[in-house]
Amino acid sequence: MSTENSFNHDRPPLALIAGPTASGKSDLAIKLAQHARAAVVINADSAQVYADLAVLSARPDQAAMQGVPHRLFGAWDGAHSCSAADWAAAARAEIDAAHTSGALPILVGGTGLYIRTLLDGIAPIPPIDPAIRAAVRAMPVSEAWAALSREDPERAARLAPADTTRVARSLEVVRSTGRPLAAWQHAREGGIGNAVNLSAVVLMPDRDWLYARCDRRFAAMWHSGAIDEVRALTARRLDPDLPVMRAIGVREITAFLAGEIDAETAIAAGQQATRNYAKRQYTWLRHQTPPEWPRIAYENFIDKDDIAGLFQI
Repeated sequence: MSTENSFNHDRPPLALIAGPTASGKSDLAIKLAQHARAAVVINADSAQVYADLAVLSARPDQAAMQGVPHRLFGAWDGAHSCSAADWAAAARAEIDAAHTSGALPILVGGTGLYIRTLLDGIAPIPPIDPAIRAAVRAMPVSEAWAALSREDPERAARLAPADTTRVARSLEVVRSTGRPLAAWQHAREGGIGNAVNLSAVVLMPDRDWLYARCDRRFAAMWHSGAIDEVRALTARRLDPDLPVMRAIGVREITAFLAGEIDAETAIAAGQQATRNYAKRQYTWLRHQTPPEWPRIAYENFIDKDDIAGLFQI
């Protein structure tokens, strides 16, 4: 991932605020936008892209936006999956539009695959042979992992044997293209990391503070429209494998609506799922983002006045 973290006048600027769910990214983005002459906030969260998930994704409403233009929030209908490549193409267009208008684009989100695809590009993997895909996806994961251990042992060694999705993806790539997934990943293309002057910060709040905030937020969602949101979503009878149907809270509230669990159990399960997600994001941000990117605790910085200095603007 691109490690540059300072603005100059040779290339157009791009600010990035990355952090786990409930870490206060949007609040910090608004504060930065208010320091800029003109700014546009661009979503980099894989749940907030879906129009169906205004409540459960904690998508900022008009009041929270405080008059700052926001882009790619609720931009996809839940019936259509927004891949990392789809999002990166849309984000590049929004960043270009912001630069053309003289505004500072501010990326805000915690979806590592989205951010990495935008900055570093995407592996140019050819379309997978449908017959190979069908055969691989029909295999039990133990059998697929054993096959991957023979055909791409390096990749297999990096995966958990029960990781159904990644094992299947790795096996179908090597069988369809004749090259291991790592070889394609080294040939990434389309990234903008070297074409912009990137200034990024990573929110790494205190874990207890973050988890308590996750719990409070999910409980607030429950009482502020999440149930009606999921009721409307399930009424669409979408493919249960679509990302929008696997979003945090959807499964738990669906079970509640079906009478399978009570409200207390559903809320507790949603809170636990949110904390688990925040923990995974926290781990990714700690280990996969460049060490040159400043790590800050939102709760210790939001009230300070020198935010522009933090971003070297």
